[in-house]
Amino acid sequence: MSEYHNRPDATAEALWHDEHGRPWLKTGDIGRLDEDGFLYVVDRKKDMILCGGQNVYPTDIEAVLKAHPAVLDCGVIGIPHAKWGETPLGLVLLRPDHGGTDAESLCTWANERLGKQQRLTRIEFRTVLPRNPNGKLLKRDLRKLYWDGNAS
Repeated sequence: MSEYHNRPDATAEALWHDEHGRPWLKTGDIGRLDEDGFLYVVDRKKDMILCGGQNVYPTDIEAVLKAHPAVLDCGVIGIPHAKWGETPLGLVLLRPDHGGTDAESLCTWANERLGKQQRLTRIEFRTVLPRNPNGKLLKRDLRKLYWDGNAS
């Protein structure tokens, strides 16, 4: 990529130049290298939750939630918190045969399996989660509901 079309501000934010002046594209992806040198993209920087100075990765929490037999799909976002800055919120689609699973018991179940800094403040059930045409969860749309003060 050489630039964003008619967006010099976005181009300046996305490009970084090394000590030799070579441009590098900052994608915002967070990854890890395994022992064999393979790179795994595990999350997006914009999706990371900063909770009490700790980096919390939503994908780790989502993996725990998806392990529950009542959960069909889910997403985790950071919402405002007076003490911690941000705190994780689970947004969950239940399976039709969820057996009466309620938000409080699901939250307790998940938090028993999560690290202290990863624990969910609460879970909200949804009937749909917004996705783009490729199926990617639109977390920015979900966050906007809470950061703009429009959450129900």
